[in-house]
Amino acid sequence: MTGTGSKAGTEPHIGILLAVYNGGSHLREQLDSIARQDHSDWQVLASDDGSTDSSASELDRFAAAHRLTRLDGPRRGNSADNFLSMIRRSGQHLPDDAWISFCDQDDIWLPDKLSRGVVALQDLPEGRPGLYCSRTWITDETLSTRRLSMPRPRPTGFRNALVQNIASGNTILLNPAAARLIRAAADEVAEVVVHDWWLYQIVTGAGGWIAHDDAPTLLYRQHGVNQIGANDTTLARIRRVRQLLRGDFRKWNRINIAALTASAHRLTPQNRARLERFAEIHDAGLWGRLSGLARLRLYRQSNASTIALWVSALLGRL
Repeated sequence: MTGTGSKAGTEPHIGILLAVYNGGSHLREQLDSIARQDHSDWQVLASDDGSTDSSASELDRFAAAHRLTRLDGPRRGNSADNFLSMIRRSGQHLPDDAWISFCDQDDIWLPDKLSRGVVALQDLPEGRPGLYCSRTWITDETLSTRRLSMPRPRPTGFRNALVQNIASGNTILLNPAAARLIRAAADEVAEVVVHDWWLYQIVTGAGGWIAHDDAPTLLYRQHGVNQIGANDTTLARIRRVRQLLRGDFRKWNRINIAALTASAHRLTPQNRARLERFAEIHDAGLWGRLSGLARLRLYRQSNASTIALWVSALLGRL
C-alpha cells in the first residue's frame, strides 16, 4: 500500500472529527500534524466537551489559519458520546460526498496518514462502505520511546467484530458510503461501548470493506489520562483478563447487541442472522453458549485471545 495521494484538485474532501477535553498540553502538536498532511483537502470539526484549560485558545489559534469549526460537546464525561454527537451533526457541516476521519487530541499524525487511507479505499465500488485503519507507533508522553502496535493477522469481518475491536479510532478513515451509513445509524443508537468498535461492527455488518494497514500512520501517545490505552503489554493483557472475569466483557456485549439491533435493518441478511444468534448465546445456558459459539465461528486475532473468548463463554461472561 503506497502513501501517494490524489493530485490537487482531485482529492476527496475529508472531515476530521476531533474530540477535545482538556487537551491543551498536546493539542497544538496534533493540530500541527494535521496541517502537515500531504492530502490537502480537509476541514476539522472539533467538539470541546467542556475544557477548562487552554484547549479553546489552541483551537482558535489553528482556526485562524485553517478550516476548523468548533462545536460544543454533550458533556457526558466520555469520548464515545462526544464522537457520536459529532457524527450526528457532521452532515450539517460537511458535504454529502465527504470522507470522515477520527482524531484524538494528543496524537501526532504522520504526513501520509490521510493519503494512505484514500488510496486504500478509492477503488471500492460506489456505494460500498469502506473503513481504513492502521497500526500505530505507541509512544510515551514525551515521545522518547516507540514500539509498533499489535499486528492483525486474521481476516477482518463481522465474525471478528462481534467479539473484538481491531480498528483503532485514531487511525480510522471512512469513505462517503460508510460516512452516510454511520450518520444514519448514529441517530438510531442510544449507547456504544466505544465509538471505534461500533464503527467496525456497523460497517462490517452492513457488508462494508475493511482495509487494515500494517504500516503505522501516527504516534499514539500513552499517558496517565488516556481513556483507553494500548493493549499490547503483559500488564494490559492481565487487566483485560480481569475485566473479563468480573463481567465487563458481558456488559460490553449487551451494549453492542442493543446498538446493532437498533440498526439491524442496515445489516446484510447473513449478518443480521448472526447478530440474532449472538444475542441468543448471550442469554443462553452453558451448552447453548458453547454450541452457539461453535456454530457462529466467532474469532479474535490471536490464539490466546480466542481461548479467552471460549473461557468467557464457559464462565457465563460472554
